[in-house]
Amino acid sequence: MGTTGTPLWRGLARAIDTWALLGGLVLVVLVFVNVWSVLGGALGIAFAGDVELTEMGVAAAAFAFLPFCQLHRQNVRADLFTEKAGPGLRRTLDSIGSAIALGFAALLLWRMYFGLVDQMTYSYSSTILQIPMWWVYVPILVSLGLLILAAAMTLFEDIQGEQ
Repeated sequence: MGTTGTPLWRGLARAIDTWALLGGLVLVVLVFVNVWSVLGGALGIAFAGDVELTEMGVAAAAFAFLPFCQLHRQNVRADLFTEKAGPGLRRTLDSIGSAIALGFAALLLWRMYFGLVDQMTYSYSSTILQIPMWWVYVPILVSLGLLILAAAMTLFEDIQGEQ
């Protein structure tokens, strides 16, 4: 059993999976918000701010799925070009992909952090509900931190050959 079987490794994987499930829960709540908005509109009971909640919730949820997709290797890839390649070439290509994901996640985390700082500095808020816009950056930054972890984990697996 390699490093991927350790309690720490399994705990990190469980945290990433749980985070994705929370992202899914956010989407379920948003479905109810939008159903309420449509039915409320038909019945004359308006739901103010449904679009704002949907925008912020979908953004946070989409980022919550990124670490899960990386960890479980469910990102889009063109297997058509590598289906006849040997395991060594595939492992090399997977390593390159994991390294790129790691670098891209780090770049996004760095830049999104400054987006959070700007949102807080200038006190941006949503138009109708007046929700501070920086609130949505917090789960996004957590997601990007978990994406860095997931990319590092897959890179380690690729290098060790433990897929």
